[in-house]
Amino acid sequence: MYYFAYASNLNLKQMRERCPDSKPVFKATLPNYKLAFLGWSRQWRGGMASIRHFRGEKVLGAIYDISEQCLRRLDKYEGYPESYDHLNITVFSEDGEPTQAITYIRVGQSEETPPSAEYLAVIQQGYKDWEIV
Repeated sequence: MYYFAYASNLNLKQMRERCPDSKPVFKATLPNYKLAFLGWSRQWRGGMASIRHFRGEKVLGAIYDISEQCLRRLDKYEGYPESYDHLNITVFSEDGEPTQAITYIRVGQSEETPPSAEYLAVIQQGYKDWEIV
């Protein structure tokens, strides 16, 4: 199955640790959503990344090919279903090809809260890993 990562799981080192059998596939864009940092994480001491429906915006990320076992491992890391829920989405490759994928969205969509510098650094490394920025 295809998993769309848009935050810390873009970080290739983190994904190898969390899901050793995951395979990076391609960069992708999720239209009509925006990246937001919501709520509070004790682990990261700041807001956690999520997506919010927002017409005209887009979220940059990447697709991994993952197994059912990998999804269950990610579920534990993401706090599914208490903190995050699964969302079936359509993303687009750089060539504009649509692909069905699963991603995570924050449950309750609480107030926006700035992320910690540490959490942001993990996400930024993922952007570098995928050459998104």
